[in-house]
Amino acid sequence: MKTKVYRQDGEIKGEVELPESVFGAEVNEALLHQVITHYLANRRQGTAKTKGRAEVRGGGKKPWRQKGTGRARSGSNTSPIWVRGGKAFGPDPRTYTKSIPRKMRKRALIAALSSRAKEEKVIVVDRITIEQPKTKSMIAIMKALSVDGKKNLLVIGNEGKNIYLSSRNIKNVDVKPVRELCAYDIVRNETIIFGNERLIEKVREAVAL
Repeated sequence: MKTKVYRQDGEIKGEVELPESVFGAEVNEALLHQVITHYLANRRQGTAKTKGRAEVRGGGKKPWRQKGTGRARSGSNTSPIWVRGGKAFGPDPRTYTKSIPRKMRKRALIAALSSRAKEEKVIVVDRITIEQPKTKSMIAIMKALSVDGKKNLLVIGNEGKNIYLSSRNIKNVDVKPVRELCAYDIVRNETIIFGNERLIEKVREAVAL
């Protein structure tokens, strides 16, 4: 499988071979769903908390006697049916963290990359260079590549500090180092842009089983 290689000014430089093992695999949607669900669950803080009837202020004395008042019987003003009473079956702090095998995460990443490759939504740039961090420089590159207005994931290497600083204020551009790439990043963005031709090989090495 081949795809075009662009210069950052939008001109076509040539073609690059996309590894079939990474960009031409079968798309396992069930695996993708499972891995992304685990990823989102691990991002949850799990800090929601409400006070139960044993934790709210009050209680102790019976509000009124059991019989003879004409009112419903009541044993404590901390009851959940009272105003300012404790919450019945409310949330407590907990962890939503789930573990998932490394091979499954890698296979999900391969499936996500293959899905975008089959849709022809993978763009390779020979090299993106920005001398000084400027948002307008990155906007100009996105326009030259005809992807402005779309949700884009820009994959960079270790030398991409200026690229990151130039992109962080652009609404529809996510920037991720190649070593942190995951299936969720691929699925949530429409176009995948590799900021360096060498990153294709680094991705292949990262997902090697």
